[in-house]
This record gives sequence, C-alpha cells and structure tokens, in this order.
Amino acid sequence: MAFRIEFSITEAMTIEAVKMPVNRNDETPSREEAEEAVRTLLRYIGEDPMRDGLIETPARFVRAFDEFFSGYDEDPAKILGKTFEDITGYDDMVLVKNIDFVAHCEHHIVPIIGKAHVAYWPGERIVGISKLARVVDIFAKRLVSQENMTREIAEAIDQTLSPKGVAVLIDANHQCMSTRGAQKIDSSTLTTKFTGIFLANLDARQRFLDATRTIA
Repeated sequence: MAFRIEFSITEAMTIEAVKMPVNRNDETPSREEAEEAVRTLLRYIGEDPMRDGLIETPARFVRAFDEFFSGYDEDPAKILGKTFEDITGYDDMVLVKNIDFVAHCEHHIVPIIGKAHVAYWPGERIVGISKLARVVDIFAKRLVSQENMTREIAEAIDQTLSPKGVAVLIDANHQCMSTRGAQKIDSSTLTTKFTGIFLANLDARQRFLDATRTIA
C-alpha cells in the first residue's frame, strides 16, 4: 500500500476548514486560578475545601478536566490526513461499529456515555480504521450536544476524505437526564447524520442502519 502524504492546495484548504482545536491564549485562566474556582464551588455547596478529604480535590479536578476535554487540543483533519490509495476493486461502505465514548454535556457538564457507529464510502482513498475511532474521541472530549457531535464527526470525515458518503449513528445515555432532572435511568438517545450516497440512496442508508443493529 502507498501512503498518501502530500496534499494539493485544494485539499490543504479543505483540511484547514475542519481544523477546530481551541488554542489557549492570554485570556485562558492559569491552573492556579482554575483550582481556586473549584474551591469556590466547594464553598458554594457548603463544604470546607481545606479539610483533609478535599485539600487535594481542586488539583485532581483540574487534572481530570485536562483529560476529559483534551479534544480541544486535537485536530481531526490531521488525524485523517494520512490515507491509502490502494483500494482497487472495493466499492462499498467501511463501517466501524460500537465505538465506546464518554463525552460531557455542554449544558450541565455531566457525562454522556454511549457508542458511535461510523461509516464512509471511499472515493479515491481510504483511511486506517482506528482513525475513525480517534475522530469520535476528539469530539467526545469537548463540551458537546449529541446532535452537534454527530454532525461534526460526519463533516470532519466528509470534508477531509471527500468520500462518496458518510454515515454516523450515536446511541447514548445522558446523565443530565438519568441522574438529575427527569431521572430516566434507562433512557437512550439516538442521533444520525448522512451525507452523499447514504443521504441520496435509501438502500445504502438502510444497509448501514441494519448493520448497526447486528450483534457484534
């Protein structure tokens, strides 16, 4: 297989269009300021941030945020940028099912836990299948709504790879709904996004949906 490592000007512009990391700047609070904000929240709920059990909690909390939201420092276009051209004779979808993820709701900053099913129909090039899972993780490790996350995954693949089509289905439990508010523990939310052949061709779309329902 030959690696594709050079981009045309048009491809470079396309990749730039989906480059979405949020760069830290002079207005970004310091780690010390972030930890002090956690102490403020602890005092808000009536706790003493200086007691033994909580003294290190602000630092742990900020480190956890670094991990939970590391997707802001990742570029999906870069992840998808290394492709293969040796796809002679293959004209069908490539589907990666059951991609586990943990995201965080942008409204309450509580977990969204689910699975993503991602397919694309290659055009002139293919990408390593692990890269599809990594793109899911990039968007999951940001504050999200499930609707936007579904769309952003599909658009990143569509714009960077220029395939014949992309299909994304996400099935997730929102803890902002299961552990607070409505408290519907067994609720599940489904979202989909289709482009190209998956949008225009009912048979292709149905094959994708049927495949995602097949037991792994």
